[in-house]
Order: sequence, then C-alpha cells, then structure tokens
Amino acid sequence: MIEYIKGPITYKSPTYIVIDIMGMGYNLNISLQTYEKVVNLQECRLLTHQVIKEDAHQLFGFFDEEERVLFRQLISISGVGPNTARMMLSSLSPEELKHAIISGDISLIKSVKGVGPKTAQRIIIELQDSLKKTTAGEMIVITGKTKAVEEAMAAMQTLGFQRLQAEKAVSTVLKNYPELQSVEELLKQALKLI
Repeated sequence: MIEYIKGPITYKSPTYIVIDIMGMGYNLNISLQTYEKVVNLQECRLLTHQVIKEDAHQLFGFFDEEERVLFRQLISISGVGPNTARMMLSSLSPEELKHAIISGDISLIKSVKGVGPKTAQRIIIELQDSLKKTTAGEMIVITGKTKAVEEAMAAMQTLGFQRLQAEKAVSTVLKNYPELQSVEELLKQALKLI
C-alpha cells in the first residue's frame, strides 16, 4: 500500500495531477478541494488511496488526512464508488459534507452529480452515527504540531488506535508534559492514558 507520494508536480488539472518520483510519473486522481491547495505549488506531498480493479489500478491523492478518511468512509458504502466519492468531495468541502450527513440533509447530498435519493439516504444511514461520534470530539486542535507529535500519532494508529483517540491522548500528554519532545516519550505517556 502506498501511504503518500512526495515530489515535483509535472502536470496538474482539476481532476488529476502527475508527480515525478525519480523519473516515474505517478497519476493521482484528486478532488477540487485538493486541487485548490496544490494549484500554486511546484512540489507537494499527497496522501494516497489505491483502488485495484480487474481492468485498472488507480491512485487517489488527498492533501490532508480528513479528506482521505471521509473518502474511505464513502467508498465503504454500497453503491458509492471512488469516482462518486471524489465527485462528492469536489462538490462539497469535507466539513460541508460531514454536516450534511450528520444533519440528514438528503437534498444537499443528492445535489451532487451521480448521487440519487437512495444513495443519499444510504450514506446518511451508514455514516451519521460514526460521524456524530468523531465530530463531537474533533475540536481537539494540537497547535504547533511537530514531527514528533505527528509520528507519535501515526505510531498509535499503527498500533490500532483511532486517529481521534490518538489525538486526544497526545493532546493530553502535551498539556501535562509540555517539555516532552521525543516520539518515544510522547508515545509512552500517551499509551499510559489509554
């Protein structure tokens, strides 16, 4: 599994970009949200999701983790493929889409091209509860995220903890022990809290 791709952008359009990695161009399908963030960049790092089908291997690129998580949640729903999920994330920001799902706004969701009323209802039914749980605690903002903080949270996710759990634990550790700087110490203290 390819986690991310980082390198110079050799081509960009609103639907895909090509990133050159040691002479090999990787084509990544992107949403308009991601395009807006990379349009003025010469080089970038995109998180990826790979979709393998009988007739195609596709890479989807995301500027941030929030968009990738929402994309993965959407494609887990029967009737929502990767291109429909990308269309939804192009038409609505992740925040708007989450709000529409949580509030049960079928008309906004079905306003996206390719999403009918049945699919909109299915999206709401299957994602509403999980999004309510995560957005309630999503106000955790770790200011000045350092590389150590990011690595500690990634390590916790690798160990099987949800991103929200990892953020809460690391946030609490940083409040209690602001002097901690190493990944190992952050991880050790965060694991004690869970």
